[in-house]
This record gives sequence, C-alpha cells and structure tokens, in this order.
Amino acid sequence: MGKLDGRVVIVTGGARGQGEQEARLFVAEGARVVIGDVLDEQGEALAKELGDAARYVHLDVGSEGGWRAAVEATEHAFGKVDGLVNNAGILRFNELVNTPLEEFQRVVQVNQTGVFLGIKSVAPHIGDAGGGTIVNTASYAGLTGMAYIGAYSATKHAIVGLTRVAAIELASRGIRVNAICPGAIDTAMSNPAQLDPEADAEKASRGLDALYRRHVPLGRVGQAHEVARLALFLTAEEDSAYITGQPFVIDGGWLAGVNVF
Repeated sequence: MGKLDGRVVIVTGGARGQGEQEARLFVAEGARVVIGDVLDEQGEALAKELGDAARYVHLDVGSEGGWRAAVEATEHAFGKVDGLVNNAGILRFNELVNTPLEEFQRVVQVNQTGVFLGIKSVAPHIGDAGGGTIVNTASYAGLTGMAYIGAYSATKHAIVGLTRVAAIELASRGIRVNAICPGAIDTAMSNPAQLDPEADAEKASRGLDALYRRHVPLGRVGQAHEVARLALFLTAEEDSAYITGQPFVIDGGWLAGVNVF
C-alpha cells in the first residue's frame, strides 16, 4: 500500500529537478501523476518511463488557458484531480536597481501568477473530488532576504501569503494548502552545469557543497529527492491531516543563522 493510493496529482515544473523527483516519488507511492511543464521532450520521456500512472501535458503556468487544458486532460485521463504541487519556477540574478522591468515581470508571471492560477484553476476540481491537497513551492528566500534575487524573493514571499489565504478560504471544501521553502538545492536552477553537456556537473555540485558548507549548518547542498519527501508528507492525508496554511523550511538549517566559526 502506498501513501498516495487512489490520488491524482498535477505536478508543475515536473520534467526535471524537484518536480521530477516529486513525480517519481508520487507514482512510487501509488498516485497517478500529470506532469506539467514547457520542456516537452523531457516531460514526455519521464511520463513514458513512469508508465500508465503518468501523463505529460504542455503547461505554461502563466497561462489561464493552459491551466484549463491541463485540468481537462487530467480528468480525461484519470477521472478526477485531488492534488496539486505548484512547483514550476524560475530564478534570475540581478541587483534590484538594475533589474529590467521585463525581467521582474517575467519572474512574477511564472512564480507568483503561476501559483495563483494553479490554485484558482485546480481548487474547484479538488473540492468536487471530495477534497485534497495543494503544495506550493516557496523558498528559503520567501522568509528572509537575499541580495541579487529581488524578483525571485518577492515572488516567494507572495507565495507564502497566497498559501495562508488559500488555506483559510479552501478549508471548508476539504482542501489543505501548505508551502515548502527549500534552501540551496542541487538542481539545474542553482547548478546550471547540469544543463551543459560540456560541463562537469559533478565537479560543479562539489563546488556548491563547498560554498554552502560555509553557510549551512548541515554542511552541504540539499538534494531534490529530499524536497520531494517533504512534498509527499504534505500530500499524504495520513501523515499531515491536521496541517494547513504553513510554510515548511527545508534548508539544512540555513535560516537558523550563521555559523561564525
């Protein structure tokens, strides 16, 4: 018996990184999963690998029409939807006063508007299915500040707020809404070497570990599968039935403070 037997969950940004690990773990725990992404080749390959329990849909999370199509495809394939992981997101590095408006708005469109549209589009269907869960991906940077990621941090703070409001408004429909707040995680977003066939991704990962060893009490960068386990906990009714409206930090202790030694 899996923790998600009988559940149908949409995972955005599911073609790689944290979303990929969430899709894999959820299927292993008995869920049927719809992988939403704009990385069609990777998403389709992952869905094929996962078999009959998975489908891929092209989903630009900033498009309301895209969300309608994704929900329709999910219900057509699996009969319902009772779970959502709003994982899709992008990161841009820039000094705040030098950030072009277009760049700021693009980060907002994907990270913040994407989560809003996900909740708006999917929550009514989760309610119709008898209730379920929404897990939003915020960030360590959604609970504190960090230089050179102003647009990203602003959107992640907004996601924490949206999570709390949605939890209050949707509780009467049997929908729990929580947020996960990862710190430094070794994915293509924070380690672009993973996307470069000419680069030594393993060496880059060791470099990330060296960097974060100075900042993170646990002394290493986090792994995407560790974040997926937290998403599973918040999606599994038997584990987290009395939890809603909360941000859960998974950062190796980074937010706790700085080790000066």
